[in-house]
Amino acid sequence: MAEIALAARRQKHAGRKASAGSATLTAAAPASRLVLRAPDLSLASLSRALDVTLPTAPKSSAASDGLRRGALWLGPDEWLVIDEDGADLEALCAGAASLHSAVDVSHRNLAILVEGPGAAACLNAGCPQDLSLRAFPVGACSRTVLGKIEVVLLRTAETAFRVEVWRSFSDYAWDFLEEAARDS
Repeated sequence: MAEIALAARRQKHAGRKASAGSATLTAAAPASRLVLRAPDLSLASLSRALDVTLPTAPKSSAASDGLRRGALWLGPDEWLVIDEDGADLEALCAGAASLHSAVDVSHRNLAILVEGPGAAACLNAGCPQDLSLRAFPVGACSRTVLGKIEVVLLRTAETAFRVEVWRSFSDYAWDFLEEAARDS
């Protein structure tokens, strides 16, 4: 019987860091990611299975207690679930006896962390959203644009953001943010 060899995925931008102006960019560690679609009647069951309450308000996110897992509201029936410890999120959802669609997108996305007093200004160089603390408080998230690409933006602290970007657009996003950081 033939053996099957699986290729090891290289973490793009592993260890990459840049600092300019008053913003710092860091490539986030690998994480499990799941795009989840479900009707309202399935939310309680899925929240229990994932051990994080799926948020239902626009621009909101939720984090689990004791786990490094979060759920970001992307639309009335859509969430991006991120687990920084690499849990098998699809398997967890399979345990929920409810109607849903769960697609692992861990291979598709990566994250860039933008931190520092100039983080919002750095992002606003290419993102049209009002990123003031009043309009976009800690925990706020949104699917938006950065330059010419789609990203999912999460404010993790007063001066820190997580930018989820498709792997194929990550070089563009990194270069864009690095240049914008110089002006922040």
